[in-house]
Amino acid sequence: MSADLPVRGSVVLLTRRRLLAGLMAATGASVSGCGGISSLPSLSPSTPEAPAGPPVPETTLGTGQVRIALILPLSAGGNAGVAGQAMRNAAEMALAEFNAPNIQLLVKDDAGTADGARLAAQQAVDEGCELILGPLFAQAVSIVGQVARSRNIPVIAFSTDSNVASRGIYLLSFLPETDVARIIQYAASVGKRSYAALIPDNPYGTVVEAAFRQDIGRRNGQLVALERYPHDKAAMAGPVRNIAQVLGRADALFIPDGGDALPDVAQALAANGVNTKRIQLLGTGLWDDPRVFQTPALDGGWFAAPDPAGYRNFASRYAARFHQQPVRTATLAYDAVALVAALVKTQGPNRFSPEVLTNPSGYSGIDGLFRFRQDGTTERGLAIMRVTPSGPQIIQASPRSFGPAAG
Repeated sequence: MSADLPVRGSVVLLTRRRLLAGLMAATGASVSGCGGISSLPSLSPSTPEAPAGPPVPETTLGTGQVRIALILPLSAGGNAGVAGQAMRNAAEMALAEFNAPNIQLLVKDDAGTADGARLAAQQAVDEGCELILGPLFAQAVSIVGQVARSRNIPVIAFSTDSNVASRGIYLLSFLPETDVARIIQYAASVGKRSYAALIPDNPYGTVVEAAFRQDIGRRNGQLVALERYPHDKAAMAGPVRNIAQVLGRADALFIPDGGDALPDVAQALAANGVNTKRIQLLGTGLWDDPRVFQTPALDGGWFAAPDPAGYRNFASRYAARFHQQPVRTATLAYDAVALVAALVKTQGPNRFSPEVLTNPSGYSGIDGLFRFRQDGTTERGLAIMRVTPSGPQIIQASPRSFGPAAG
């Protein structure tokens, strides 16, 4: 079974993942969303400049018989609250576009806190919800998962920390490991066998390094050299120099960093005599940033990301409905609600069973194919992009279907 979630419309592409960066850093988890703590804006639950507001009253969307909870940091301060509100809007839009599905969405505010998440989850199970969507932060996901597991209720959450995934706790998010697997798979398919890597010395880099080592090993690649660097021009000089000295033995150089630091790394490579046109540069979804496309030394680099057409279409419809642009995480809430609506319509009483949720055929959403693995993590069908001065250019389209399920 494969459910197609609706996609239509058009709008100017927004930066891909910058608002995902602080999802786990904010709660002290091991990785900072989809980007380094030092390099991308934070989605912390609260900030001194924007304190958390009073709890947002519970709202109910839809009038169907199947009760679903949606837990978001609606009253959290800073970007977290902005993301929560945009995701709530996207959920409402999904219900409207799915043509009155038989679901009732109970929207609950966790205020971006652990206590708020626990209370919201307890209310959800007491009110007869069959499934919980959210929350956004890794620590809150763990707490909600504990409450939901006591009643055998599945959770589809939005954290990018794969450590909080488990059977019954599924992550519908952009996992860094998926980016790495896709770009290494493509590089190996076109003959790249030996790799060097410059990896940011932050929690995101730690996750990405582990995935990188695993993926090149799985494809019988050779790791020529790997260096970690801080985002400091003087301090990164040594690691960059060490990599520059061995690049003659590598087919590709992997630099999984974003627009804040990547131009500085490219400049440091040039200062060490590296011609980046003679080595294939590889990156992750953090490369989907205007500052990357504006850096000539990065032209021709490859990175993995969703086909941008789906998000452009979604953002156009969102702007027409709410008179503002969505944050990038909004598609996650839209896809989660649309998936639930499709399963309620087609799968009967077993709609949220592990066998249905982890169907190996997966589902098609705003950002393309996705499927839940047995361990709760998500696999996505990503395109391969080339960096050009005018923006990303697709060089290998997103897959139309998945191969055999892994894990």
